[in-house]
Amino acid sequence: MSATALIPDIVTPTVREALARRFAIDRRALAAFRISLAFVVLVDLTRRLPDLVAFYTDAGVLPRSVLGTLYPGWDVISLHALSGAAWVQGLLCLAAAVAALSLLVGYRTRLATFVSLVLLVSIQVRNPFVLNSGDVLLRRLLFWGLFLPLGSRWAADATEGAADDHSVVGPATVGLLAQIVVVYATNAVVKLRADVWLRGDAVRYVFQLDHFTVLLGDVVAGWAPLLTLVDWLWVGMLLTSPLLVVLTGWRRAALVGAFVGAHLGMVLTLSIGVFPLVSATGLLALFPSVVWDRAADRLRPLASLSAVGSGRTPLADRVPALSRIARALAACCLAVILVTNAVGLGVVAAPAGTPDRLTDRSWDMFAPSPPLATWWYEAPANLTSGERVDALTGEPYDRSRPTEAASRYPNERWRKFLDDARTEPRLRRSLATFLCERWNRTHDDGMTAVSLWVATERTDLDGPETVERERLGRYRCGAVRTGR
Repeated sequence: MSATALIPDIVTPTVREALARRFAIDRRALAAFRISLAFVVLVDLTRRLPDLVAFYTDAGVLPRSVLGTLYPGWDVISLHALSGAAWVQGLLCLAAAVAALSLLVGYRTRLATFVSLVLLVSIQVRNPFVLNSGDVLLRRLLFWGLFLPLGSRWAADATEGAADDHSVVGPATVGLLAQIVVVYATNAVVKLRADVWLRGDAVRYVFQLDHFTVLLGDVVAGWAPLLTLVDWLWVGMLLTSPLLVVLTGWRRAALVGAFVGAHLGMVLTLSIGVFPLVSATGLLALFPSVVWDRAADRLRPLASLSAVGSGRTPLADRVPALSRIARALAACCLAVILVTNAVGLGVVAAPAGTPDRLTDRSWDMFAPSPPLATWWYEAPANLTSGERVDALTGEPYDRSRPTEAASRYPNERWRKFLDDARTEPRLRRSLATFLCERWNRTHDDGMTAVSLWVATERTDLDGPETVERERLGRYRCGAVRTGR
C-alpha cells in the first residue's frame, strides 16, 4: 500500500509524509525480524525440552487436573493438554520446530508464522506458572508477524515485485512498533512510582539477587558506581523510548542500537529467560533503511537474495478483501493493546469484575522496585534407609546457604514455578508428588516424605545479611518401592 495511505486525508501532505516515514518498516528489517524471531522460537523450544516431562505431562509438577482447577477452561484450549503423555508433547515440539525452521528460511511464511503462534500459545497455556514477560512478548511479536510481509525479502517466498518496494506501512506496522515502544514506556511509568530507581540503587539491588545473576553478573555485582550509572542510563533510555519511532535515519539507528546493546548485556548478566533475545528481535524492525542500505553496500551477495524466491503472489494480493480485513483486524488489535496497557497502568478504570489476567501488567519487570531479597528452596526428604537428601537436587541435604542461589534452580522457568508455589498450596502438593515419584522411579532407597522450605535473605547494600526460613509444608510420599 502507499506509504501515506494510512494517514487521514485531513492531515496536510507534509505531516502525512512525516508520519508515514516514522511508521514504515523496511522490508529488509522485516526479514531480519523474521529470521531472529524464528531463531528465538527454536531457542525457546530447546530450553523447554529438558523439562518436557516435569512441566507439560501428567507425571510432572502440573497435571492437567491441577491446571483445570487453577485455570478453569485452559486445559481444553491447549493442544498440549490433549494428552498427559510425554511422547505427545515431544511430537508437538517437533511440529513447532519444523514450523520455526520454515519461518527461518521464509517458506510458506504466513502459514509457518500462524502454526508457530498456535503451538507457542498452546504450550504457554499448558503451564502458565513458568512464564515471564519474554514469553508474553514473543507471542505478541508472532501475532503481529501474521499481518506483515515477513517473507518478502531474504526468503524462499520472496518475489520480484517486493524488491522494488523498499518499505511497508499500515496498521500492522503501527501495531508492531507501538508494541515495542509500549513495553519500554509502560515499564518507565511503573518504575517512576518508586524512588529507588531515581536514587540509582535499583540496579544494585538487582545484582544482589543471587537467584537472578549469572556469568558476568556475579563479577559486576560489587561495582557500585558502575551499577548506579547503569541504573540512571537505563531509566533515561526508558523515558526516551518514544523517540524510537519519533527519530529517523541514523539518530534512530543509534538509539535502537543502544537498546539492543542493553539487552545483550542482560543476556550476559541475568537469568531472565528469552526476554532479552525477544526484545532485541523486536528492535530489529526499527532499524531504518539507511542501516540496511549501508549493509547492502558491504554485503552485495546478501542484498541479491531479496529478489530470489518462489515467485508466488501472496494470497492477500490475490484477494484484496482479505487484505482489507487483515488491516481492520490489525487496527482493532492495536486499540486493544493500548487500552489494556492503559488499564494496567491505572490510567483507565477497568470494568467491575474484570479478571487481572485481562489487564496488561506484563511489563512491570523489576518495577516499581526490584525484589529486596534473595530466596531459594530447600526440600529435605526422608529415605527408607534413614538418610536425608534434598529432593530438588538429589544431593545429601545441606542446610547451609548455597554459594550461588541460582544454582538451586535448573533454569528460570523452575525459579518462576517455585515462586508461584510459594503462594499456591495446590502447586506445592503437586510439586512434592513429582519429587517423590521422580526419586522412587530411579532409586532403590525409597523416599517416604518430603518437606518444602523457602529460605529468604533480605538484601542490605551496606551491612550483613541474615537468612530466614519458612516451612511451606510436609508431604508424605505415595507407595514406596524398596527395590527396582
